[in-house]
Amino acid sequence: MSTTQPTKDRIKTIKYTFIGSSAWRWFQIVIVLTVLSLVVNHLASRDSFPDSTSYRFPIEGFLASIVLSTFIGIIAHLNFKFYKKKYFSKKVEAVTIAQFLASTLGYITIMYIPVNIILNIIAGAQTIFYYILIGLLLTLLLSFIGIILVYARDIYNLYAASIKSAEITIKNSAKTTKLTYDDIACFYSENKIVYAVQNDGKTITTDFILNTLEEKINDQLFFRANRQIIIHKDAIDQIEKIENGKLRIRLKNPIKNDAIAEINISRYKRKAFINWFQ
Repeated sequence: MSTTQPTKDRIKTIKYTFIGSSAWRWFQIVIVLTVLSLVVNHLASRDSFPDSTSYRFPIEGFLASIVLSTFIGIIAHLNFKFYKKKYFSKKVEAVTIAQFLASTLGYITIMYIPVNIILNIIAGAQTIFYYILIGLLLTLLLSFIGIILVYARDIYNLYAASIKSAEITIKNSAKTTKLTYDDIACFYSENKIVYAVQNDGKTITTDFILNTLEEKINDQLFFRANRQIIIHKDAIDQIEKIENGKLRIRLKNPIKNDAIAEINISRYKRKAFINWFQ
């Protein structure tokens, strides 16, 4: 039996899994957009209310909404791909999620008004800006709900990946080393040199500046304890209250260095540290 056959089978399995997951994603989007279109058109006009005596199914509005929903789906998909590549692949936090939602809704607003006017012209209907405004507000509200429903799981998975598998490249004059966040216990500075300490106690010299490093790494995992040290959340073994409202931190693997033998959190940073740790 050929040794390449199992590899080919694995590639086919991965390919079919990817296609299946992609098809399922688009099926979800179609279902969500169809439901949103039905809801918007049944709320937009009194005659479209199901309990109205003059009820008729809003077929024109429904078809127009399908066109708009298609544009909305494309906008959300492209914007998510952009944020995934530029932001979410590095760090997922509330600010970037809010920016993704706000920018997507902004693009939808820019698209909605001209497309609605064009559809009214094609249908030979009169453009009434009051109804366009009401429709826009309903569309933005339901788009917001739909985007959350469709992308919540993806964003959570990216968050989990950024926490577990993110890595940092550490350079010094001699060599370059790649470490995942899970490998690092802390970073500390001594005599203007920044060191990375691994969980096994091994220390690596870096060419970082601690302030620059603080901005680069994931602040959901790392905390700037004081001027000399940045600690990883999972490296903390014990938190002790000491005098003047300060905290003393003990790591699971203590660093053999007199300059940072004791890691203290000042009373000014205490609240921020507790919120971060919890």
